[in-house]
Amino acid sequence: MNRRIAIVEDDPSIRANYAEALRRHGFEVAAYGERAEALAGIRTRLPDLAVIDIGLGADADGGFALCRELRALSASLPIIFLTARDSDFDIVSGLRLGADDYLTKDISLPHLIARIAALFRRADLAHEPPTSEEDLERGPLRLDLKRFEVAWKGKAVALTLTEFWMIHALVRFPGHVKNREQLMGDANLVVDDATITSHVKRIRRKFVAVDAGFDRIDTVYGMGYRWRE
Repeated sequence: MNRRIAIVEDDPSIRANYAEALRRHGFEVAAYGERAEALAGIRTRLPDLAVIDIGLGADADGGFALCRELRALSASLPIIFLTARDSDFDIVSGLRLGADDYLTKDISLPHLIARIAALFRRADLAHEPPTSEEDLERGPLRLDLKRFEVAWKGKAVALTLTEFWMIHALVRFPGHVKNREQLMGDANLVVDDATITSHVKRIRRKFVAVDAGFDRIDTVYGMGYRWRE
């Protein structure tokens, strides 16, 4: 069965161009022009990945609201922002809302396809957990590799799949510094340094939300990140 991608883009010509390009690469495409239509369609049938713009018609930040709604529907749905807006504020806002990637519309089609393929590879890992281990525990941290669930001191931490694999990469070898390239490789991502930094900040906030004293993820300046025992 072909992968199904939902595109949410208010410009009809841009929407049609992306839809046609993705269909040529073998994807099934559901294209929507505005937020309510997209939400209704996605609720009816959840796609395998969603590509959404931020500005949707008169709703300047409609894509942000839609991302929040989609993440509430599914914690594991890969979500990519594809937008003309490139400010740090918008990028950080999109990632905080649960998007897995943030791209601007000057990206080439081959690059877009590569980022989509990387997210699909990462999502596939959710259905094929490593056979050598089902649970990974580091002190009060527990990772369930079958259900892709994380608990800290017995409390669930709601991580996206991107965040799950980044934590997994760090805690497998506590004390070892993982640079951004290694984190991208272990989490099966193709993103830039700023996106990795935003993901790490968001992961920290989620742990702090369940334990105000959480301080296990160290930033090793100029090198990367490590999980401190």
